[in-house]
Amino acid sequence: MKQVHTASETRSDLIDPARARAFQAALGREPDIEAGMPLPPFFHQLYFWAVHPPDGLGRDGHPKLGGLIPDLGLPRRMWAGGRLRFAMPLRAGAPADRLSVVESAEHKHGRSGPLGFVTLRHEIRQGGELCLTEWQELVYRQDPHRDAPRPLAPVARTDETDAREIAFDSTLLFRYSALTFNGHRIHYDLDYARDVEGYDGLVVHGPLLAQQLMLLAGDLMGPLGEFSFRAASPLMHFETGTCCRNGPDLWVRGPDGRLVMSATATPVARGA
Repeated sequence: MKQVHTASETRSDLIDPARARAFQAALGREPDIEAGMPLPPFFHQLYFWAVHPPDGLGRDGHPKLGGLIPDLGLPRRMWAGGRLRFAMPLRAGAPADRLSVVESAEHKHGRSGPLGFVTLRHEIRQGGELCLTEWQELVYRQDPHRDAPRPLAPVARTDETDAREIAFDSTLLFRYSALTFNGHRIHYDLDYARDVEGYDGLVVHGPLLAQQLMLLAGDLMGPLGEFSFRAASPLMHFETGTCCRNGPDLWVRGPDGRLVMSATATPVARGA
């Protein structure tokens, strides 16, 4: 059943260039962002932290549900995908505001059992001007049964014209969790990831995968006007992923050939 919620919240933050430089360094890029410079796309994930004391967290390290995001009664959270529309770049060194709205929340029943879907819309402004709009799609599900078969991941395309291999080790996952203040234990607590949520290792953050695809798209296509992505299967910390591109299509391929994430990039129109 689909439910429309009117819950919203606004957060303000200073777009600290030091945090952006730290992320550049974690990604193996030259840490050169200074005040007044534009941020690369998706770097806004480093800001607008949701800060809660320990008793405000759920078992997975995320803030407890029931505030902005409704509690759908399902314990496992995953970032399923998202869409971004870029109006103008955020500038380092200046304050910004983010309005977050729950657009919808619904229950469905899939092959693996009940599922909960939540769509958030974020609007980020700087100096009163809209810089970007982001739609974030979250999925909530039950804990896995130990004897349940794992779903088969789709096979990734192999017709890329450009490719970049990226190693996602535990150090990068730790640094990304710290820079985004993401307490989700599947990214740093190996026992929890394996024994509670049923993964083979630490899980690479969905937005970190999307970030790598956006950087690849920006390097090859120029400034982005829109970007959408969808997760297909998790990537573990001990695996090397291949970021691929063919025209507007991008994807991450796992070392066994499975599809990890797919995406579509649209560059800024010339003359815009």
